[in-house]
Amino acid sequence: MCDPGFTIVRSAIEAEIEITMIPGASAFVLALVLSGLAVHGFTFRGFPPRKPGPRLKFIEVDKDSPHTLIFYESPHRIKAFLKDAIEVLGDRRAALVKDLTKMYEQVQRGTLSELLSLFDDTEPRGEYTVVIAGTSDRVKN
Repeated sequence: MCDPGFTIVRSAIEAEIEITMIPGASAFVLALVLSGLAVHGFTFRGFPPRKPGPRLKFIEVDKDSPHTLIFYESPHRIKAFLKDAIEVLGDRRAALVKDLTKMYEQVQRGTLSELLSLFDDTEPRGEYTVVIAGTSDRVKN
C-alpha cells in the first residue's frame, strides 16, 4: 500500500484535528490509516492466540519486522495482549482503535504502555484493532 494520505493524517493528528473515515473493505485498513503510523509496509496478523505462551510466540515472530503490525483483539484479552506486546516488542508507538464506524468509535495513540494505562480505571469494551510501529518507527529516547 502506497498512500500519500498517511502524511496528511499524521499532520492532522499533530494539529489535533479530529479525523474519521468512511467504512471500507476492512477494519484493519481503516485502523492503519487512522493510526498515523507508516502505511508503506505492514503486516496484518489477525487475532493472536488466547493463551499466554502461544500468544508470546505469535508476537515474537514479528519482533524485528520493520513493518507496522496490526492485530485484532477482544475486550477480554486486550490488557494481556498489550502487556505481552510490551514484553516482546518493547514500548513502541501504537494506536488502539475501537468500534470503527460506530457511535463510540475511538482512536487512542501513544506508546504501548500509555495505551495499556488507559485501562487502569476503566474496563475494556468493544472490539479493538491494535496498530504497532515496526522497528523502523520506534520511539526515540
